[in-house]
Amino acid sequence: MNFLAHIYLSGDNDLLKIGNFMADSIRGHSYDVYPMEIQKGILLHRSIDSFTDMHPIYRQSKHRLHEKYGHYSGVIMDIFYDHFLAKNWKKYCDEDLEDYADTFYHLLKDNYEILTERIKGMIPYMFARNWLVSYSTIAGLEMIMFQMDHRTKNRVDMHESMVELHKYYTEFEQEFTLFFEELRQHCAEKLKELNS
Repeated sequence: MNFLAHIYLSGDNDLLKIGNFMADSIRGHSYDVYPMEIQKGILLHRSIDSFTDMHPIYRQSKHRLHEKYGHYSGVIMDIFYDHFLAKNWKKYCDEDLEDYADTFYHLLKDNYEILTERIKGMIPYMFARNWLVSYSTIAGLEMIMFQMDHRTKNRVDMHESMVELHKYYTEFEQEFTLFFEELRQHCAEKLKELNS
């Protein structure tokens, strides 16, 4: 799962959202210097990643991309799944996606001093291009894939994966819908465990 899903799956706790959002830039046990709610977000993020990577539905989706994109098939699939979350946002959240994204961007600005250096370097681009809302359209996805190619020095031409997205769009969306219900349940249980 990519940024939008990780933020959404954090629930209503602001610091937990921040921890979940920036967890990829924190290695090993170095998270224990952060406030407890941020630590919980980091642990939730890791739990989401483990659950996702091992799930047969996600693996089925990713398998369609693996031969052509190798290691990056998971990165691409995470972005595709965020697309289906954004596209179907009203099914999962009462707040408009634009408002939800704007609130999160303000949350990052208000807690800037807590963020890792990697995240501080990334958020100007995130804000300028409104990544969280961009996931909802094919044009927005294409822009994100071109940016990913730039960041990875065009190792696999991730923007070409739009061909597979169009070809298997219905299958990917059906798989996301089934998988995401199980992931939401997993996160609800994990949050109970972290808060107990």
